[in-house]
Amino acid sequence: MFEVIGHNKFKTNVIIFFFFCLLALVVYFFCDYFSFGYMGVPFAIIIALVSTFGSYYFSDKIVLTISRARPADDNEDKMVKNSVEGLCLAAGLPLPQVYIIDDSAPNAFATGRNPDHSVVCVTTGLLDKLDSYELEAVLAHELGHIKNYDILLSTIATVMVGIITLLADWFFRVGFRSKNEDRSNVSVIIGLIGIVFMIFSPLIAQLMQLALSRNREYLADATSVELTRNPEALIRALQRISADTEPLEAANKATANMYIVTPFKDNRKKIASWFSTHPAIEDRVEAIKNIH
Repeated sequence: MFEVIGHNKFKTNVIIFFFFCLLALVVYFFCDYFSFGYMGVPFAIIIALVSTFGSYYFSDKIVLTISRARPADDNEDKMVKNSVEGLCLAAGLPLPQVYIIDDSAPNAFATGRNPDHSVVCVTTGLLDKLDSYELEAVLAHELGHIKNYDILLSTIATVMVGIITLLADWFFRVGFRSKNEDRSNVSVIIGLIGIVFMIFSPLIAQLMQLALSRNREYLADATSVELTRNPEALIRALQRISADTEPLEAANKATANMYIVTPFKDNRKKIASWFSTHPAIEDRVEAIKNIH
């Protein structure tokens, strides 16, 4: 487990460095396009530093805003807050914030940058459709992500996926709608880059999320069983969430990798398993049964 935690921290540093370099190049290209001269270099570095800093410290808030999550109410959501508190005592973790998504589809995710600054988020559908033991197993799974330092890794990747998509749109608009005839060649080049981004950004996003390794879900499942001593409850919860047919409207392709079960359904099971950010439910259930 400590080895996995170390790998997660290393991967996070690599992603943040890649994010910084990508932004610096894009901003420099932008400055060159508008003839800012040598000022483009320090400007690019400053923008990249500010954006990277913001992604590190505020990525969880970005994800919660995208997901339309609200803080849990002390009275209305008392049960889930009490469950999280009890599990944190058992796991030796600081108490995370608890957020609720008003959506009838059952699901949950964790976000934040470390155990001291973390959030557990569940849907109202999860609270309504799971019994107390199943809910506890799901919450323990999400606390497992916090304990194993998965949360920053997946959250940073989610923000980067969104930025890649925005860059694609920006390149396309600037490249082909520019009226500057003196820089028409550059406009065409930027436009072509925009097309490449638009074509490959979904693939880049998918590969980035897959690179985070599906093994983190197995490890979080194992952590849930360790905390609750109730593998059957986790198995029932995974099967119920997976079998639910209601779409999770708050989810999108960028945030899908963060949920305990992928919020998107694909009937083409074999093809879906190749590109899914999560292991197949059947594989996870088998792994849980083999925990001794």
